[in-house]
Amino acid sequence: MFPKFAEPIPNVTVTVGRDALLACVVDNLQSYKVAWVRVDTQTILSIHHTVITQNPRISLTHNDARSWYLHIKDVHETDRGWYMCQVNTDPMRSRQGYLQVVVPPTIVDKDTSTDMVVRESSNVTLTCKAHGYPEPYVMWRREDGEDISYNGEPVTVVDGETLHITKVSRLHMGAYLCIASNSVPPSISKRVFLRVQFPPMLSIPNQLEGAYVGQDVKLACHTEAYPHSINYWTTERGDMIVSGPPPVGSKADMHVSGNKYEAVSTDNGYNKYMLLKIRNVGPDDFGSYKCVAKNSLGETDGVIKLDEIPAPPTTPSSTVLPKKKHRGRVKPLKMERGGENSVLGADSYIDDTTLDEAADDDYTLAPHVEVRPPVAQGSGAPRHRILGVLSLTLVAVLASR
Repeated sequence: MFPKFAEPIPNVTVTVGRDALLACVVDNLQSYKVAWVRVDTQTILSIHHTVITQNPRISLTHNDARSWYLHIKDVHETDRGWYMCQVNTDPMRSRQGYLQVVVPPTIVDKDTSTDMVVRESSNVTLTCKAHGYPEPYVMWRREDGEDISYNGEPVTVVDGETLHITKVSRLHMGAYLCIASNSVPPSISKRVFLRVQFPPMLSIPNQLEGAYVGQDVKLACHTEAYPHSINYWTTERGDMIVSGPPPVGSKADMHVSGNKYEAVSTDNGYNKYMLLKIRNVGPDDFGSYKCVAKNSLGETDGVIKLDEIPAPPTTPSSTVLPKKKHRGRVKPLKMERGGENSVLGADSYIDDTTLDEAADDDYTLAPHVEVRPPVAQGSGAPRHRILGVLSLTLVAVLASR
């Protein structure tokens, strides 16, 4: 009974750099021998228990003279191909298996674009070359995830090794990723930054501002430029406005400085937001202010007019005025001699009297009025004479009003 193969040799796929194992299972081998052969080169690798090839990465193992294993360490791309397991019967019997060696993608730097600087409205081409097995699929996309304006249409990705942009604009500025993949992990990418140069452009949200004396006011300008621009503010006379003390070595008559002004700039890519704060606006602060932007490709400016407006009216708060009280000292009243109700030889007066003015403009004695009785020259003044003095005194006080 002749030897026979118990099963076909399975095809094997392995990533480059890893180890591969090919198995050959033969039943009823008897005294026959098994050999491994590289088909495409007709190279004998092993005969029975002996390794013939001089390749140190190849070895052989077997199991009970039935299973014969060909080991290939650190697989190279050159190891890809057909391998034959044969038995030296007459005629010879054999089986073949395929070793597939896959290679993850790599980007060829020497054939791939690097960071680029171009002028606006020119044409630009970004190129990315990649190797791998199977052949890698290459695409371009923006790093920030925004769409690419490509042939007049917004697209998320552009397939292929080449990204060609006609009439490039500042909107194309940014980082682009060339991504290569071929189902063999890992995928790989390269970052290419595209910078687009253009002269400064300027926009003003409000060209006319109003403020009243004593108010704090803010003036704003928006600019775009690359290379990044130098931005500043000037007064109507052309003096540069500087926050805080003037720069060292600058001419004093060319700058307006101090704590009255605060110039602030905020960058966001090629965009810049300019803000001028004027504190406690005075009559001399009304007029025109200019925001200026300059770079190596040109300059631009814009004017904001600050006009005076009336101050808002102040609304008085409602208050309840207290009842008016008059306090005063009533001068001593000289009494004339004679009369039934007079006291001969005595001066009568009301001391430290407080008068309250009522709603009808009459006067009354306050509850704490102290009436000092006149002193009689005789032995004792009758009671009705004292009351008479009080009545006369009140009459005199009211008459004086």
